[in-house]
Amino acid sequence: MRAAVALLAMLALPAAAQDQAAVHGGPVRALAVAPEGGALASAGFDQSVIFWDLAAGRARAVVRWHAGAVNALAALPGGQVASGGEDGRIAVWGPDPRDGQPLRVLEGHQAQVAGLAARDGAIASVAWDGTVRLWRDGAAPVVLEGHRGNVNAVVFRSDGVVVSAGFDGTLRGWHADGTADVLAEFGLPQNTLVALPDNALAVGGVDGQVRLIAANGEVREVHAGARPIVALAANARGTLLAAASLGGSVAVIGLPDGRLLHTLEGPGTPVWSAAFDTDGRTLWTGGADRRVRRWDALAGRAIGPVGEAAEDAPRAGLDPHGARVFRACAACHSLTAEGGNMAGPHLHGLFGRRMGSVAGYAYSERLARGDITWTRESVADLFTRGPDVVTPGTKMPVQRVENADDMAALLRFLEQATR
Repeated sequence: MRAAVALLAMLALPAAAQDQAAVHGGPVRALAVAPEGGALASAGFDQSVIFWDLAAGRARAVVRWHAGAVNALAALPGGQVASGGEDGRIAVWGPDPRDGQPLRVLEGHQAQVAGLAARDGAIASVAWDGTVRLWRDGAAPVVLEGHRGNVNAVVFRSDGVVVSAGFDGTLRGWHADGTADVLAEFGLPQNTLVALPDNALAVGGVDGQVRLIAANGEVREVHAGARPIVALAANARGTLLAAASLGGSVAVIGLPDGRLLHTLEGPGTPVWSAAFDTDGRTLWTGGADRRVRRWDALAGRAIGPVGEAAEDAPRAGLDPHGARVFRACAACHSLTAEGGNMAGPHLHGLFGRRMGSVAGYAYSERLARGDITWTRESVADLFTRGPDVVTPGTKMPVQRVENADDMAALLRFLEQATR
């Protein structure tokens, strides 16, 4: 199936993840908050981008278009979002991405895209091909070269200068003519970068250090952790800085003094991404537990994962246990033909239907062959042995339902709800 989605792609999330309306099937690698309205998008190692309806606490749309992990997101004007992936491509998504097709595709990187930034209609991207690229509508990308090795992060400084951080330990500020100034050099790989007011920057590296770089080049260490820093986020006023680590905690640092205000402790797994909401104190984080979590950074208090809104009661006559299991796939699949195709095809008439046969859905080459008919047995087999075994060649993430009671309840629910 195109966009790395296959039938019931999210059914096989472990029981611990099934208390959310939608979760990622792998670590959450990137987050982006729209400056207008605070809409949230998340991206992960499971090849997906989830657009969240925060008022409802549920996913508004789930798209799987990249051929590999989605490493970077950037909010664009007008509610658009750019995503960059392991496949080296950048996709620009409209405000309503439910058809799963991007508005624009930017191609040129020769390795995975690691970072994105946006300003005044321009997109800056960095990749493990060692380049920085600047994209503007209607023009060929400007390719900036100078880093030695992977480039991991990019921002627009408050004066509009593009700044990148790389495996070579340098921060480079790029001029319009393609030359660069080395703004700082640390001798160890730098993983993440954020812009602050007054042309200041914050950078986090593999040594667990968070450093501030002033406009005059002065460097100040404000945090020293035991594990690599992999994500930084600052609120719009530049008064709060969040530093996420592979150790599973997030340090909240007050600026400009650089004082540690709080240490946010989550489930103890690596935190890969962070972003402040438009209110300046709500912090979103994503990590290896596959959840998008919400914090009051100013108070140092957990608010809870997105998606933990009250669960709607299942329709009368539908298996309630199976309905809970199905919640993990509700963002990708409607149960009725009237609901239409979403990130995955609708499931109306599922049992007895030939694989790859829903009209109007763009299947991958493997699933379009139609050599499986969906029955209780074939659906159970798909998520017992795994899609990599049952449908080799599909890009569907390798997921399995291992709990027999969950599987039985899910099959009962599907029989009832898809008639």
